[in-house]
Amino acid sequence: MKNTILRTVIIYLILCMAVPAALAEGGNVISLHQEAEAQLEKELGAFEITAMQRELAKTNEAGYSVLDAGRGNPNWINAQTRYAFTRFMNFAIGECELDMSQGSMAGHGKLEGVGERFDAAMNPDDPTDAFLIAAVDYCVNTLGLDKDTLLKELGDAVIGDYYPSPSRCLPCTEAIQNAYLQSTLYNGEDLSAETQIFPTEGGSAAMVYIFEALSHNKLLKAGDQIAIGTPIFTPYMQIPSVKDYGLVSIDVSSTEEDGWDIPEAELVKLEDPAVKAFFLVNPSNPASHALSEKTLKRMELVVEKNPDLIILTDDVYGTFAQDFKTVYAVLPYNTILVYSYSKLYGATGWRVGMIAMNKDNVCDRLLRELPEEDKAFLRSEYAIVTSEPDEMPFLDRVVADSRSIGLYHTSGLSTPSQVFMDMLALSHLIYEAEDPYIKLANDTVRARYTALMNALGLPADESAQNARYYTLVDVLAIASARYGEDFADWLKDSRTEIDFLNDLAGKKGVVLMYGPGFNASEGTVRISLANLYTEDYVEIASRLFELLDEYYTEYETEAVLDAA
Repeated sequence: MKNTILRTVIIYLILCMAVPAALAEGGNVISLHQEAEAQLEKELGAFEITAMQRELAKTNEAGYSVLDAGRGNPNWINAQTRYAFTRFMNFAIGECELDMSQGSMAGHGKLEGVGERFDAAMNPDDPTDAFLIAAVDYCVNTLGLDKDTLLKELGDAVIGDYYPSPSRCLPCTEAIQNAYLQSTLYNGEDLSAETQIFPTEGGSAAMVYIFEALSHNKLLKAGDQIAIGTPIFTPYMQIPSVKDYGLVSIDVSSTEEDGWDIPEAELVKLEDPAVKAFFLVNPSNPASHALSEKTLKRMELVVEKNPDLIILTDDVYGTFAQDFKTVYAVLPYNTILVYSYSKLYGATGWRVGMIAMNKDNVCDRLLRELPEEDKAFLRSEYAIVTSEPDEMPFLDRVVADSRSIGLYHTSGLSTPSQVFMDMLALSHLIYEAEDPYIKLANDTVRARYTALMNALGLPADESAQNARYYTLVDVLAIASARYGEDFADWLKDSRTEIDFLNDLAGKKGVVLMYGPGFNASEGTVRISLANLYTEDYVEIASRLFELLDEYYTEYETEAVLDAA
């Protein structure tokens, strides 16, 4: 209720400021309200707008149960990894108690003989123990890790009584995470040996750390142009303008007509050396489509013409697209890869993700080419944590900057969180053939997507690039198909997108997300296929049609009055 009141007050104040000018130009109340809405949309992100609609939905006029398809948080988790994590922690606690046990105080686990004690403690007939046995065997037999070293590192880490060491990533964790990325995102390209990992507090923290380090290290300066692949996750559009980075963003747009792929005319923008960085989500959010092989190949030509281009790709939805291939696999020298386990494994609350960079990368070269004045400044900044600041790689600078440099020695993702990431990765890696969990996750969103499209009477996109985690729906197109183009024009003139979403929430209890907030086209809404059950998506379509029917009754009434 407070959000609704605040919204009303803001619109009222904007109206008061706009009234004189609008009236002088022959304006009217409706146009002023729309102007106020547009101004408010600039001030509020799509997520803040949706938060208001959640409040409306709670007391919706129809008394319906709330169906919130606004958030991307999945309504599933991976149970096996949670069982394995707690089971392994119990093993590690037992190791500590072997060293010393006085009341609730225990010691530290020992390296010598830990592999034998692990084998003795695990019961191969227990599903969780069997998974841990398979996971350790994979690390030893496939990754070539020493069994005792692995178990000692993971045991100390899960106990959480040591600072992360190294602060960037635990050594065995780096090997495991590299194997996971290689298996799920690279599509045949072998990059694990040359890729370095920095585990972070989710993908969002990774992005914040990267932008902070790019700015601090003078690789992006105020006034520089960065390109953003749109439509895109709303907060990412706001990063260039926050904290006085002073960056100038340009859109590299994709549309439904192009299958949400980036057309040639848009990719050409990246060839301009004035464009310092290109930021994208792949598969995209909200369109939920991966870049095609053709576009990936075309990006190689882009980099040939703009070799200093820094590419940031967020690939959190990569496992939901068929035969997915990350930009990093094609352009490892120019690309910084961000990945999060949050969506696939239902781990949004864990905040576990990572930054991956090639050991040989454009950022390190650009650091070497900085003007001497900038080098001197950075030398003084990093001299407190290294004796050779000029040689400090960019990724290590990201780690240092994540803790304001001075606390570099205590940086890094918590060690228990790194172990949890390992459990998630190994739950996939132990399968030589198809991973049944990933298949189930993909089948789940596919069934929900198909049910929604059928209920809305829309053709389903069966392309391999469609990840189906979200979908963008054009409400105006549905209105036109249902009642004709004249009604769709009336709806566009009489309701803003936010009016429609407010009515859908306040009258029908359905929460969707505002498409233009992602820089999608007018009239679109984003529907998450992750956080409701299949039958709920059929119900969403039904309630959307109910609202359109009510609008159409109003439209017909107005037409009769106008005719009279």
